[in-house]
Amino acid sequence: MASNEVLNQQLNRMNLVIVESPAKAKTIEGFLGKDFVVKSSYGHVRDLPSKGLSIDVENGFVPNYEVLKDKKAVIKELKSLAKKAETVWLATDEDREGEAISWHLFEVLGLTDDQTKRIVFNEITKPAVVRAIENPRLLDKNLVDAQQARRILDRIVGFEISPVLWKKVKPSLSAGRVQSVAVRLIDEREQEIIKFEASSFFRVNGEFLVGGSASLKSRLKKDLTSEEEAEGLLKNLENAQFSVGAINKKPGTRNPAPPFTTSTLQQEAGRKLGYSVAQTMSVAQRLYESGKITYMRTDSVNLSETARKDANAEIVRAYGEEYAKTRNFSTKSKGAQEAHEAIRPTSFATHSVDGERQEQALYDLIWKRSIASQMSEAKIERTEVEIENDKEKERIFIAKAEMIQFDGFLKVYMEGSDDEKEDDLSVIPPINSGDKLDLKEIRAEQKRTNHPPRYTESSLVKKLEQLGIGRPSTYAPTISTIQKRGYVVKEDREPKQRDAVHLFLKPEGYSKELIKENYDAEKKKLFPTDIGSVVNDFLKKEFEQIMDFNFTAQVENQFDEIADGKTNWNKMIADFYKPFHDNVQHTLEHSERATGERLLGTDPKSGKNVYARIGRFGPMIQIGEVEDEAKPKFAGIKGNSSIQLISLEEALKMFDLPKELGEFEEEVVNVGEGRYGPYVRHKNKFFSIKEQNPMTLKLEEAIEIIEKAREEAKNNMIKEFPDNEDVKVINGRYGPYIKVGKKNVKIPKDKDPESLTLEECLELAENVKKSAPRRKKKS
Repeated sequence: MASNEVLNQQLNRMNLVIVESPAKAKTIEGFLGKDFVVKSSYGHVRDLPSKGLSIDVENGFVPNYEVLKDKKAVIKELKSLAKKAETVWLATDEDREGEAISWHLFEVLGLTDDQTKRIVFNEITKPAVVRAIENPRLLDKNLVDAQQARRILDRIVGFEISPVLWKKVKPSLSAGRVQSVAVRLIDEREQEIIKFEASSFFRVNGEFLVGGSASLKSRLKKDLTSEEEAEGLLKNLENAQFSVGAINKKPGTRNPAPPFTTSTLQQEAGRKLGYSVAQTMSVAQRLYESGKITYMRTDSVNLSETARKDANAEIVRAYGEEYAKTRNFSTKSKGAQEAHEAIRPTSFATHSVDGERQEQALYDLIWKRSIASQMSEAKIERTEVEIENDKEKERIFIAKAEMIQFDGFLKVYMEGSDDEKEDDLSVIPPINSGDKLDLKEIRAEQKRTNHPPRYTESSLVKKLEQLGIGRPSTYAPTISTIQKRGYVVKEDREPKQRDAVHLFLKPEGYSKELIKENYDAEKKKLFPTDIGSVVNDFLKKEFEQIMDFNFTAQVENQFDEIADGKTNWNKMIADFYKPFHDNVQHTLEHSERATGERLLGTDPKSGKNVYARIGRFGPMIQIGEVEDEAKPKFAGIKGNSSIQLISLEEALKMFDLPKELGEFEEEVVNVGEGRYGPYVRHKNKFFSIKEQNPMTLKLEEAIEIIEKAREEAKNNMIKEFPDNEDVKVINGRYGPYIKVGKKNVKIPKDKDPESLTLEECLELAENVKKSAPRRKKKS
């Protein structure tokens, strides 16, 4: 049936189309006639209540869903429209999450099979939407059950383990099935880095002149192990004769990367655009909902036949026939759904889009990657030149170069990399074997082996995917959650400095130089917090199954089997629950409290032990024992310090504040640091320190801070009342207000602040007290 005929038939009856987002609704509305009402559910409309387990463990783990409070008005409107509609088209996203939203809508709106049609499309274009209307289906309960199983399993794990953490580690902590494994990856990488011992070696680079002018850069074939070896080589090469040895040329090719999946898009957007995983998905969603790209949650690298044809036509038109090469890619990741497509533009003819800068940049990345995947391979000639000498015949320098014979897909796109590789390629001037070379410089630089790299958000996604943990819809929320919970922080770290030896051989002779080099600079890397490390150690010890990478991946496979109708979700949850629940009970009864405690040494002043550990309010230093008659002293750990790395000397400095600076107006002046930063305290009043270092602050500077604050307060004072010093009229940051004791009272617009009487101020304060709304009791 022709597309226009289908639409015309539908126009004769009232049709309600429900999607998740207003942006998607607006785009689809433009494709359909006036008899199609397109409405948004604004995402999920129903979920497990935030408090309590809300799962009937005794009767098949049936969930007790409730309509979300902020969706009640939405549901009311949709119910009204559904009653008038002859057909309700559930057009939520094509993945399990989208299927579950449609099912919840079906249930909450009281829909029936005969009036309901489920439609899916992986791009929001008129042909795709009309094609979906031509091919409706019923709700896929297997997909719904797979999403339900994930939600229920994650609720059970979080609900049962979190109280264990409250009791055994610290109040207000929480755990999650996938999130905890992600924290484990980050923490174990940090432990590798802490234990890593760098070894030193010398890299020798040589630069020679061809014909007295053209430069030829090279590297010694093998790095040297010590300064003595490097020094011996350079001194032995003084007055050596250098010449061109064998020249090897090999043709090669370079193939394009497949189109983007969710995971590879997150990785490449992180590398090339600096976007976080959540930011990438947010921008991609806007592009999808405005009809510019296909669905952005996919693990398939497949392109439809139509897409491949469209890409081929655009490549031929824009670049020429020799640049086109149609390719089929197959997905290697576990559980990938080949029926879905990779992320691509909806139109290859659209090279760029309007909109926000971030949308333009991400679309550009998607378009280039997609179009490049259907382009010819690049043809390359790789050249390797050996540089010989007459003094150290076994020590051969190698010059390498690549020459692009045909750029192919490189005309459009080059894939990024997480590896920080040094570029050892150079331009090779015209030379022949046997040509004499003049020495310009040989440099032997001291290098050190690098510790394993910390994860970025995108490299963590790559690792999770490699392990089969999580699916396209879970990567972004997992990484956001572990940061929100305070188990992981994403930070930049300033580089450290160290000495490095550089040795030189030039025509004028040998020399040595000691330089300062930066190392260990970190940009947007993921670090485990002290809490994250302690929780990770505790969970690994007490909940071995939950923290096992293979178990987490197997659970994902079980969800896939439920989606395929091969496994019953109730049985899957039941098989998991009994041993897990027993594990929880045993841990509550028999495990020890986890603090990550580390003995740093002895306090020279008191002779008492000094510990770094997790306390009720976070990482801290403790001097003395809890059992001692005199109470222990405590100080919170600040900055980038860690209970795993902090030294005794650094720990003792935590107790330098608060300290007395002297007296002013016959009262002690203290300097300290609180939750809002450093402060000066005088007469029970606190004055914030903005510029000065509290550790080096002097009494005179503290007095200046106090007097300046008093002057500012005086200038802001509109009116005081001698009969009641608790009442003042003050000119604040947002305008005049009345202060009565600790209460701030708004001044009505018809009142002049300067003419207010004491009685009026007290009356206004009393009226505020009377009109204050009562708090509703929580049900």
